[in-house]
Amino acid sequence: MAFLIDDSRPIFVQIAERIEDDIIGGGLPEESQVPSTNQFAAYYQINPATAAKGVNTLVDQGILYKKRGIGMFVATGAREALIEKRKEQFYEQYVVSMVREAGKLGITAEQLADMIRKGEGEK
Repeated sequence: MAFLIDDSRPIFVQIAERIEDDIIGGGLPEESQVPSTNQFAAYYQINPATAAKGVNTLVDQGILYKKRGIGMFVATGAREALIEKRKEQFYEQYVVSMVREAGKLGITAEQLADMIRKGEGEK
């Protein structure tokens, strides 16, 4: 099963995000082995060099580490680090723009909080 490629973003970034999602979701626990770049390449039907670039991005961030001759593993603390990174991204991408737009529309913080609570009830 090939995954759907978002043409607006580099494939290696999407591979890194898929691995991050698996770590955050518990599918790849800390200290567990990550599939090889060849396995990623075959599964997603992409070039192994592209898969390696996605994996190496996470190595550079300290999320994965290499055991020479064995493979890549999820680092201890990776899940918490990724959650913190994603929270910061969420804040920057959604909260800041939402508060800015609310201000333009004259929506108070209390009204905005009420809207969020209302949205929680619609899950």
